[in-house]
Parts: sequence; C-alpha cells; structure tokens
Amino acid sequence: MEQDVVGDLELSVGYVLKQVHAAMRAAMDEALRPLDLSVPQYACLELLGQTPGLSNSELARRAFVTRQSMNLVLRRLQERGLLTRPEQAPHGRALPTELSRDGQAILHEASVAVRAVEKQLFSPLSREQQLRLREALAACVASSPAS
Repeated sequence: MEQDVVGDLELSVGYVLKQVHAAMRAAMDEALRPLDLSVPQYACLELLGQTPGLSNSELARRAFVTRQSMNLVLRRLQERGLLTRPEQAPHGRALPTELSRDGQAILHEASVAVRAVEKQLFSPLSREQQLRLREALAACVASSPAS
C-alpha cells in the first residue's frame, strides 16, 4: 500500500521535474527581462520564427497558454511592431501571424539568451546524458493520456 503514495518528495521524479521547470522559468524570466519580453511572448516569437502563419489557437496550444492569454501576447507584440497580422482572415476566421523584421531581430537575441540559460541549467550533464534525458521525457509525454 505504501507504493500507492508519492512518499518522499526528494525521491519523486515529478517533484524534481517541477523544480527544474521552476529554475528554468526563473532564469528565462531574468534573461528575457532586458529585451522586455515575457516567457509566453518569447515562446510566441520562437514558434512564429519556426512556423510562420500560425493562428492564435495554434500558438496558444503550442505555447501552453489559453487562447485569451495568447490574444494579449499577440496584441502586445503587435503594438511593439514585432509581428504582423492581417486585418481580415484570408480564409475562415484564423488570422495568420508572422514576425516583422524587428520581430526577427529580437527573436534572435532572445533565442541566444534562452539557449544560454538551457546550456547553463543542463551543464552538469554530458551531451549524451542530455540526449537520453530528452528522449526519456519525450517517451513520457508520448505515453501520457493527454497527448
């Protein structure tokens, strides 16, 4: 019956994973602050940099935020001139979003900063260990009922 409870949190993979997430988020917040970007704004820019034309719904899903939150993110980035959206949807209701030239420039700076955070956080692990960890975590995600 003792195996049915979480037990010692220091031995829980989920708890340590949450600690890693919190450490990464805090370090990303700090690295992005000089660029006047939040983590969701950076995620939006990175997603659009890799897949231009994503809709609000697609961006929200991939950035792990609600559609309402993504609307605010998009509005703020558009006000800063970092992305473009048509006034009317070319078809359907989705407004495809793309990075402006300024958006591409700030994405490059932000991406370099976030990569440095990731490299620092995972520096105790060898490249091979990092790849194995990524593969193991991806396998967990793939087996999740939510995926």
